[in-house]
Amino acid sequence: MASFRPGAQTLPPVVKNLIIINTIVALAQYVVGKFGIDMADYFGLHYWKSHYAHFWQYFTHMFMHGSYNDVNLTIMHLFSNMFALFMFGSWLENVWGPKKFLTFYIICGLGAAVMHMGVVGYEFHTIENAFHVFQQSPTLDHYNLFLQQQVRADPSNPLFMQLIDIKNVWNNNPSQNLANESIAAINHYLTGFNYQGVYFPGVFDEATVGASGAVFGVLFAFGYMFPNTLLYLYFLVPIKAKYIVAAYAVFELFSGIRNSAGDNVAHFAHIGGMLVAYILLLIWKRNSKRGIY
Repeated sequence: MASFRPGAQTLPPVVKNLIIINTIVALAQYVVGKFGIDMADYFGLHYWKSHYAHFWQYFTHMFMHGSYNDVNLTIMHLFSNMFALFMFGSWLENVWGPKKFLTFYIICGLGAAVMHMGVVGYEFHTIENAFHVFQQSPTLDHYNLFLQQQVRADPSNPLFMQLIDIKNVWNNNPSQNLANESIAAINHYLTGFNYQGVYFPGVFDEATVGASGAVFGVLFAFGYMFPNTLLYLYFLVPIKAKYIVAAYAVFELFSGIRNSAGDNVAHFAHIGGMLVAYILLLIWKRNSKRGIY
């Protein structure tokens, strides 16, 4: 069993400051967003072929949540992560101390980002291969097949609507050769398009934000260290922590593989945070004479 350090706090310093920083950043996202600046373009995690990709985003994305143009999403995303950090991170920090807990939190977040980018890279590589195949034979049937298999419907995206416009024109007049136009439109849809000084982001420019990878690492560590602690589902049903963690892991793995339409949650980042947490806990336990308990 873990034992608390003398002077254990309900809201220890690292957890408290992480909550404060994440809240301030979410507020800053909203404020600067009103001036047409999306902080996610600079600090959200991006695919390495993105127009917006920078190395520091592997760290900075952990302190951002939601989107400046969707307040409800931002509040729910921020609250769920910070509440879990408060509930479970406080226990860990009181046992480990601030330095060790912060190290654990950051490493889990970085590991989750690396795993997420690996999955994203694989998915985007598949799309690029499909695009390459289409370019070898840019017919109407192949164009419709590419749109059906590789393109996510988004009427608010002008680059998506460009694809649909070409599809409609080509279907109405199959004898018309729109091969070059279709290739250019797909390229714009994937990699973005700069028109008269205005940049329209492509699929490869989508940003990932949130502390969920690090928080899922914290959740796993709590279940690993306090496996028989009772958590109350809906404040009524008592369930041991180890079963909650296992259920979360199975759900995230299933959701990540299924990747249902409209689901933009980085499930494999959550799995990555848990996996890194497990590896780190094993290393610490092996290297410590008296273990982590």
